[in-house]
Amino acid sequence: MKISIGLVGVSAALLVATVAAPTASASEGTPSAGSAPVATVNIQGVTVDKQANDATKEIIAADAKVAAASANVCGAGYTISVSAARYGTYGTTYTWTNGKTTGSSYYDKPICAVFFNDTGVAHSMRLKLSDNYTATPDVEDSGTFSSYAGPLYQDRGYCGQTYSYMKVGTKVVVDNYLGIGACN
Repeated sequence: MKISIGLVGVSAALLVATVAAPTASASEGTPSAGSAPVATVNIQGVTVDKQANDATKEIIAADAKVAAASANVCGAGYTISVSAARYGTYGTTYTWTNGKTTGSSYYDKPICAVFFNDTGVAHSMRLKLSDNYTATPDVEDSGTFSSYAGPLYQDRGYCGQTYSYMKVGTKVVVDNYLGIGACN
C-alpha cells in the first residue's frame, strides 16, 4: 500500500511537521551485532555514510527534513543515507541502509530506494533498484505518481544502482542512473 506524500508547498510543510529527523546516537557509526561497521557523519540530524559523495551530502544538507522523511518512507531501521541525486526541479532519489550485513561481504547491506516527485503533480515515473549481484533480479515500481515511486528493497544493494525516470507530458525530464555507496 502506497501512502501519498506530497513534497511541494503546504504538503511538504505538513509532512515535515509530522516526521521527525532520525537522531544521532552515541553509538552512531558503531556496528550492532551481526553488522559490519559503516562509518557515518551527522548532517543536520541525518546520519550519512561517511563515504557518500559530496553531491549526496549537499542534497541532505539542503533539506535535511525532507531527506529524513524519505528515510521514514523506507521504514524502521533505514536511517543511514547512502546516496542521493536531485534531478533539477523534477525529482530526488534517495537510498538508505540499516547498516546490517546480509551476506559475507561488507557490501552485502540492505538498501531501500525512493524516487520523490518534487513537482507535486502526477507524472509517469519509474524507479528500478539493482543490487551488486547479477543473479539477483532487479525490483521496480512504475506508474503515475504525485508523491513518489518506491520504496524498493534489495538485501545486498550496497554497490548496486538505481534508475530513475520521469516523463512530463511527452517530454522525458529524468532518465538517470545513480550508483549506491562508495564502490569501484
